[in-house]
Amino acid sequence: MEEIDKAQSSKSVSKVMTIAALAVLTVVAGGGGWLVGQLLAPPPATEKIEAAAEIAPNATGAEGIPKIATEANGVVQLDPITTNLAYPSENWVRLEVALQFNGIPDVVLAEQIHQDIAGYLKTVSLQQIQGPRGFQYLRDDIQERVDLRSDGRVTKVMFRTFVIQ
Repeated sequence: MEEIDKAQSSKSVSKVMTIAALAVLTVVAGGGGWLVGQLLAPPPATEKIEAAAEIAPNATGAEGIPKIATEANGVVQLDPITTNLAYPSENWVRLEVALQFNGIPDVVLAEQIHQDIAGYLKTVSLQQIQGPRGFQYLRDDIQERVDLRSDGRVTKVMFRTFVIQ
């Protein structure tokens, strides 16, 4: 009988020790993760946000947070492009893009690029842009057209929305 009591008490002590060890390891792992995160993550760029708000005060949203696309950071958001496709012509596409300029943005060039993209979308068929591969081809074609039109002044075309109806 004594042996059974010793076995049960050692099992309960073993469970308690395991749970305690697990709790200690969890706290140590969480603290280590937080410490590594603090060491590796850059501090928030509040100075950049404040500088952008001072340069372009009308570029802040309702909450005072700067919009992504501002002339202060070299990004120009184009007006939405809505046009029908070449085939089938009853399908419409809506595309919103933003252009990242290398240096000071050129609004006239951005408008020319806007018109060029709209003209290009009128020549595309639905079969060409179906699926992930078709969308990637469309992105590559638009990036190539922008590179040719801007002579390298636009470094990136950022797709904000793409809807086919």
